[in-house]
Amino acid sequence: MSVNMVEVGHVDADVYDIRVRDHLLSVDQPVEAGGSDKAPTPVELFVASLASCVAFYAGRYLHRHGIDRTGLRVHAEYDLATDRPARVVSLRITIRPPDGFPAERVAALTAVAAHCTVHNTLTVPPDVSIVVG
Repeated sequence: MSVNMVEVGHVDADVYDIRVRDHLLSVDQPVEAGGSDKAPTPVELFVASLASCVAFYAGRYLHRHGIDRTGLRVHAEYDLATDRPARVVSLRITIRPPDGFPAERVAALTAVAAHCTVHNTLTVPPDVSIVVG
């Protein structure tokens, strides 16, 4: 198994930069939560990770079957817990295929998209360890 890395570093106040390979992302908090709203929250990136993974798998399915991906969209909604621990308690993903997508392919598209790596990780959770060092 290969080891993949992501580095996160403090920038200012509640802003953190995230380095993934040669890409730079940021996270922040909304103003009402004490941040400056310069970037999405970590939870929003978490939801975006699932939605974009579903979109990628759906897009690959379309491409493999000779269907133009233009117009493919994925919509994600989520709910946060009102109790402790703080967490996302539900996620709803809606795939909006391109216009003219054949109805007989909906089940197959759904099945393929539901096996994206992020979805698989949520349904079969990884071992997570957090250490100070």
